[in-house]
Amino acid sequence: MSASRLQRFIPFLAVLGSVTALGIGTSWAKQALFPVVGAQGTTAVRVGLSALLMLLLWRPWRWRLSGTDAKALALYGVALGAMNLMFYMSLRTLPFGLAVAIEFAGPLAVAIWSSRRAVDFVWVALAIAGLGLLLPLGLGGTPLDPVGILYSVGAAVFWALYIIYGKRVGHLHAGQSVALGLLVAAMVVVPVGVAHSGAALLAPSVLLVGVAVAAISSALPITLEMMALKRLPKEAFGIMISMEPAVAALLAVPLLGEHLTAVQWLAITCIVGASMGSAATAGRPAPAAAAPSAA
Repeated sequence: MSASRLQRFIPFLAVLGSVTALGIGTSWAKQALFPVVGAQGTTAVRVGLSALLMLLLWRPWRWRLSGTDAKALALYGVALGAMNLMFYMSLRTLPFGLAVAIEFAGPLAVAIWSSRRAVDFVWVALAIAGLGLLLPLGLGGTPLDPVGILYSVGAAVFWALYIIYGKRVGHLHAGQSVALGLLVAAMVVVPVGVAHSGAALLAPSVLLVGVAVAAISSALPITLEMMALKRLPKEAFGIMISMEPAVAALLAVPLLGEHLTAVQWLAITCIVGASMGSAATAGRPAPAAAAPSAA
């Protein structure tokens, strides 16, 4: 009986482990690499080494690739690279948890736009309330850096595009799409990092930390999420992954010394609640009276 219960908890522990590993890896990158190679160099090291690890792990050249799939993978990889670059640029001036919360507007918008049912207006209102507490609208009390917010909003846009293009390559083997997507992403961000940081990217300490960050914040989360997706309904997976902004904010307290105000915690709660609600209702058929007249 205990073994059976443990089996049921494994996918939830996998998602929690994925979110935690991503938070730890990103916090470590911000603390150890930002002062040496900046946000651009950190993105280049993380994405470039992640691509190398995934290529060695999955060897995507084993599977055939059509021209149409190659084009879709290129768009997927560009969105992935730009998303990472924008997100790390936002971390220069925004607390980790808040940057993740704003970035979550991207996947939330995609989820709600693909449904557009009456209940989704509740999640839209909740998300807008959370963002209103963070964006420079005079509501949050503690203003955030506008440039950092713009970078985080840019990350949200590219996260949305990453999801859209990711669906176009969903029929491919996950290892192939992830490895080749990261390869294209590296081709986007590594030149930016080299232009900004130059030879500092090749310092042994930078490469050593970069490999560890790439493993913790890319290889490990991807592996754990693939494990969880095989055992969880997509709605349950969406609910669990929605914890990411809250986990990021919690980890940033001991790892980065970033303490949020009560209003900022309320904003994160609203955004996490909107994401969880959207995921929870995504797979449920809408009542006939509430269904849109003509999708």
